[in-house]
Amino acid sequence: MKRLLLPCLLGASGAAVAATESLQHPIGTAQGDAHPIATPVDYAVPDLPPSTPRAQDGGFSIRPSLVLLGDHSFFWQDDAGVAQVGEQRSRWELRAARLSLLGHVGTGFKISYQLAGEYKGFDGDPETDWQLTDLNITLPLGGRTKLQVGKAKEAFAYEMVGDAANLPASERVLSPFFVSRNTGLRLVHVWGPNRRGTLTLGLHNDSLDIGTSSSRGWDVSGRLTALVWDRPETDNFLHLGAAFRAVASEGTLRYRGRPGSNVASNFIDTGELPADGAFHHGFEALLNLRNLSFLGEWVSAQVDAPAIGNPRFSGWYVTGSWILTGETRPYDRNVGYARRVIPKGRWGAPELVLRYADVDLRDEQVDGGRFRRIDVGANWWATTRWKFGIAYGHVLLDKDDTRGRTDTLLTRIQWIY
Repeated sequence: MKRLLLPCLLGASGAAVAATESLQHPIGTAQGDAHPIATPVDYAVPDLPPSTPRAQDGGFSIRPSLVLLGDHSFFWQDDAGVAQVGEQRSRWELRAARLSLLGHVGTGFKISYQLAGEYKGFDGDPETDWQLTDLNITLPLGGRTKLQVGKAKEAFAYEMVGDAANLPASERVLSPFFVSRNTGLRLVHVWGPNRRGTLTLGLHNDSLDIGTSSSRGWDVSGRLTALVWDRPETDNFLHLGAAFRAVASEGTLRYRGRPGSNVASNFIDTGELPADGAFHHGFEALLNLRNLSFLGEWVSAQVDAPAIGNPRFSGWYVTGSWILTGETRPYDRNVGYARRVIPKGRWGAPELVLRYADVDLRDEQVDGGRFRRIDVGANWWATTRWKFGIAYGHVLLDKDDTRGRTDTLLTRIQWIY
């Protein structure tokens, strides 16, 4: 499979590379490149001014960015749930603390750079405290094409590619099917009239990462998006996307995931599977009707493991969001996903969120478990930087011929500079 995918990767055109999650404002939105608020708002919650500091000297610029997230997770379980995954303890967590430096070098031919490190990274392994999140440069290959070299996100799954801190739901649920960051090349191209789509192709090898001992091999990934319907004057649009990921293996693969809480145990876990690799594919859709949006995604993993029957795993979710004061998540045409809610009124933008998710790691001889989760939550986007959230989750876990129940309550404080 890699022999077929590699020529496609090297021969494709790629474009504007997805920017860090700490960007304050969307770029390349459905409304154009202008900031959605013409004048600064005097928010009721104290905050720093909206301008972002920038140091620039000729052909060099640097912009610092800081992301801080704090959570408190509460758990309630029945006896079967405790027997399946152990007792889940309610506790506080510094969910993420990320410092990033972004900028460019050069005048005519500008090379962009990004350096980011964090504690308990939003996109990283919850069992790892400190990590180097991003270390990359981006080279322009034309007006709509760019090549990113270094450590960055793989191009698979809207949940992963999009801004984690800006999604309606506080935590992802499809984590068994993607890795957060990987080291290699990403070629991105913005295509179509009025930049209506993106094509991203990546070639990554985690053995290139600093401090790793992995020799798993090369992953190949790709994502194609299209803004198939767009009414900028009413903030209505429909985004569709498809993605694939060819996964390398050192002889074993493992799929596991937490049910929407970073401090929870891995409710679903296949353990180490004897596998030569896997092929993942997925589809995504985002329908935005002014201040009402629906985001859905489905992914599947076909594992190349003849000894255990070549199992197939899958997961999907549907999320509904209603911003009561009329704001919307502006769509960014340069990266193919929606950005942050920018409140327009003094008292911010309250949002109601409903999500249903189903992730199944059971097939053939593998019983990694299946969880179904429903979330009901609310976010308050108090300023362009502050967000406060609360979400109740009801989780049913089917594993080892037993069904267990766990209820969760997640509270979050978020500040992005």
